[in-house]
Amino acid sequence: MSDYMFMLESHLNGDHNRVVNGVTALANEANVNLYLAGGAVRDMLGGFAIRDLDFTLETAVAGFAQAVVKSLGGEIRYEDPYRRFTELWLPGNVTAQIAISREEHYAKPGGKPRVTTPVPIWADLKRRDFTVDGIALGLNRGSRGQLRDPSNGIADLENREIRASYTGIFFDDPSRMLRLLRLKHRLGYQVEERTVRQFENARLEELQNLIPAETRLEELKQIAQEPLAGEILKDYQAAGLMALFSPALAAEKLDVHALEKLEKLRKLIPQELFGRSGGWIAFLDVLTANLNVKEKAELARNAGLDRASGEALKKLAPDAKKLESHLKSARMQKPSHVYFALEAAPGDAILHLLYGSQQRIVQDRIRNYLQKYLPMAQEASAGMTAGKARTEAITQKLNARPKKPPVEVVEAPAEEPAQGWTAKRGS
Repeated sequence: MSDYMFMLESHLNGDHNRVVNGVTALANEANVNLYLAGGAVRDMLGGFAIRDLDFTLETAVAGFAQAVVKSLGGEIRYEDPYRRFTELWLPGNVTAQIAISREEHYAKPGGKPRVTTPVPIWADLKRRDFTVDGIALGLNRGSRGQLRDPSNGIADLENREIRASYTGIFFDDPSRMLRLLRLKHRLGYQVEERTVRQFENARLEELQNLIPAETRLEELKQIAQEPLAGEILKDYQAAGLMALFSPALAAEKLDVHALEKLEKLRKLIPQELFGRSGGWIAFLDVLTANLNVKEKAELARNAGLDRASGEALKKLAPDAKKLESHLKSARMQKPSHVYFALEAAPGDAILHLLYGSQQRIVQDRIRNYLQKYLPMAQEASAGMTAGKARTEAITQKLNARPKKPPVEVVEAPAEEPAQGWTAKRGS
């Protein structure tokens, strides 16, 4: 095994490793070249947590994404037959993309590209936005552990610098303007000087107005996962990009401190409690808290807010209010009562209460659940499936009275006669 494969496995959690191994096995069965590319390799080499898995096949394989879902479980989230990629939701909250290597040629800024596929992996990597994203790691037998880096992205990772892969990246796809500012904060890197000039030229040409609503929404969802979401949106504000989402937020209603508070609290909640939401609905609630009804509708329209997100946002406050009433009830007498009440609650509702509830008992019970009850329950139910036996095991574990440590009885030593006493008695 190469050092890079060891590095990859060290950076992946168990669910990610299972997906990488499963997709690799299917590629070997189909006898096609498979690469892990883009953000996953960038984050591995840069020492960041890996979020998404971006797989690229050098040969078109009919039904490959469907075979992945059939083998590993999950579902297809989105398919783009024109660009030849499929986005998947897989068990363990793993998001992955299966793509055929491609080139894209744009006739006009922000237009639909002419796509050529399949192409050699190096050609696919050179058409990507930034050099740090244009690196791939071979996964199959012939290239396992070998890096492909045609734009010298590794050097830019070492220099902690973001550099455009080619001169016209923002003219070809203006959504990269949004992504550049997000990556700058996510990675903590500087933007290379020529890339800054390219960004400014695109901004002066007002190419940001060509970014479609669905892409704005996807970028906003990505920002919701970032630890510096408020700082990213401040950069959008300074660059005149915030108005793409909401003129009101661009003007004065963006509350960076509120977003910072939300992020600190989100870190207390394990990611698996959010499911596929990732805290997106709670983020959207705080982001729009200062907007009136008309302004919220404008943001929803500008960002192409999907119906599911809109409905979830409307339900968040009422659902959290019900949960709050339940948690402060006098019937919450045992740890197991608190645990099962919160186990059934969406992560966004828990985060909403941590952020906004004024009830001290509610805050305390949520924190007890996160810090004590949840780890205890996981220990008690390890390897068990949902059902009566699991419920009983958790209940017994949580409600058991802690054993008092035994009191150690230490006997006093026998009193020794004073020195010289025998002699005195006999005198």
